[in-house]
Amino acid sequence: MVSFSRLTLAAACALSLATTAHAAGHATSQEAQGLLDKAAAELTAAGPDKAFAEFNAGQAPYKAHELYVFVFTMDGVYEASGANPKLVGTHAIDMTDAEGKLLVREMIQIAKTKGQGRVDYVWLNRADNHVEHKRSLVRRVGDHIVGVGYYAG
Repeated sequence: MVSFSRLTLAAACALSLATTAHAAGHATSQEAQGLLDKAAAELTAAGPDKAFAEFNAGQAPYKAHELYVFVFTMDGVYEASGANPKLVGTHAIDMTDAEGKLLVREMIQIAKTKGQGRVDYVWLNRADNHVEHKRSLVRRVGDHIVGVGYYAG
């Protein structure tokens, strides 16, 4: 019985360390907020054409590790995606997460009613092929919804 308890404790400690190490590689909410603030300011100052080109380039300062900027119209059409510029022009209004949540519709609702907020969902992290909890911070800038997501796990 003593050896089983020690084995259980050792396994729990190992799992805790692995989880902490995995989470340590993720961006923070503060970093995501900073990128959202920067992107919203750029869209306001430079206008959509220049800002979207910068966001779609998928390079600094609008992409940092797992953080990138995305933009939707108020109808859920991609205008920019630092992760995959090929999405520009596609309709994402019915995009769901791994649990079936209509996340773009929620982003639109937040933009229309509050102007800014967050959407929590479950998403495949392509860096490690794990389904994880993700949070996107979104803000309405004119007729655009600017967002930055980070893994909240």
